Amino acid sequence: MADNEGQAPAPPQPEGEQECMCTQDKVLQFLNKMADESGIKDLTDPALAEFLTDSDALKGIRDLFHYPKAGTLPDVDTTLVDPEADSIYLCGNSLGLMPKVTAEVMKEHLDKWAKMGVFGHMTGEVPWAHSDEHCLEGVGRLVGAKKEEVSVCNSLTVNIHVLLTAFYKPTETRHKILLESKAFPSDHYAIESQIRLKGRTVEESMCCLEPREGEETLRTEDIIDYIEKNGDEIAIVFFSGIQYYTGQLFDIKAITEAGHRKGCLVGWDLAHAFANVPLHLHWWDVDFAAWCSYKYGCTGAGSIAGLFVHERFLHDKRERMLGWWSHKMSSRFVMDNVLDLDEGASGYRISNPPIHCVAAMLGSLKIFDQVSLENLRSRSCYLTGYLEYLVKTLFGEDSDKRTTKLSISIITPEDFHQRGCQLSLKFSSPIDVIYPELVKRGVAVDKRYPNVIRVAPVHLYNNYVDVRRFISVLQEVAHIVEDHA
Repeated sequence: MADNEGQAPAPPQPEGEQECMCTQDKVLQFLNKMADESGIKDLTDPALAEFLTDSDALKGIRDLFHYPKAGTLPDVDTTLVDPEADSIYLCGNSLGLMPKVTAEVMKEHLDKWAKMGVFGHMTGEVPWAHSDEHCLEGVGRLVGAKKEEVSVCNSLTVNIHVLLTAFYKPTETRHKILLESKAFPSDHYAIESQIRLKGRTVEESMCCLEPREGEETLRTEDIIDYIEKNGDEIAIVFFSGIQYYTGQLFDIKAITEAGHRKGCLVGWDLAHAFANVPLHLHWWDVDFAAWCSYKYGCTGAGSIAGLFVHERFLHDKRERMLGWWSHKMSSRFVMDNVLDLDEGASGYRISNPPIHCVAAMLGSLKIFDQVSLENLRSRSCYLTGYLEYLVKTLFGEDSDKRTTKLSISIITPEDFHQRGCQLSLKFSSPIDVIYPELVKRGVAVDKRYPNVIRVAPVHLYNNYVDVRRFISVLQEVAHIVEDHA
């Protein structure tokens, strides 16, 4: 696609469809190679995790983050764990850890507020009124987009509403929105309300795809087949980039192409994909997308989110939700109440940027300036591959190394192209006893009752020792649960 005159060049075209060359066989080869180098023959030996961590070229990234100690987490039993030891924090899929630099950036703007007051809006290295624009280049790199295709604004669900208000234009023949049945509740609620606001019924216009009977995840071919057969009725295909419950990474490029072949608009909720896996939204020809930043983006709970609108809509003036920040800066302060709509994604902003949230984003982007998401992606694959190996070896139903009645299956796809940092573990018994025992021992993971725990070794700050310690605690807890059964 040619660049429009005067615009920045497109981000680099991806060589692969979804940047990952890893397989579980390669992980096993790697583990065996490192075992040979270390002289540690048992791949489940905790000493191997120490050796792997010490040998990791990206191990220093962890030092850029505040990593919680076990004793600072609530409900930890200090008779069971050293309160001064690192916790086992594998919950970055819910909230990423705090970069140390964020406090410095935040303090700069707090000091500026204290010393300058209102003049901070338009002065300084990062004027508050323009602060969101200072994030666009870094955020654009993380999602594979041009600066004019992204905005940093609002929260995730607000941005979903902003985008659907603009792009969901149902007609009598094309009015359906297609999503997955287990999309995050916010997506369901937003889509339901948008359908009703446009005068249609949820029963008629909301289509939720279910996995095949007996399967946990959707097959790409089934999604594409449904679009090909029913696309003439679908106004918008709106999927999660990564499914929050199963951890499945959808084939964004293939699904977007399938939707476009049938004349559908295709949007994405990238809450669990942003800063987790490499994205190429511009080249994948995605129409629009939204994401939060506080998971793998590490910007703090509920912090500022973002949206993407493809450059083909750069001069598009479709009706949308508007506010002062939808207006071009060059004439914004004329205050004549005659809208001069900003172009591209900037025209989907509503309010001025909250500087304390933007400061957290600026802090996070300083981390991503130091390491590429492609290198982090490779590290992520080996971390999850190691976790997968340990779970299958020590808790798999057919494993001869299993020492407990408790068995665990992994509902996240085995194919590395179909997952990011998260593995969702499905337990053979309810986790209502298992989870509290993990928490007592300084483990932070996410529970989904009745029997799923979502574990995310995050590529930025987790390591092989974290993964092996989690497995050790899980073994301990499994025996306790059995003894009290």
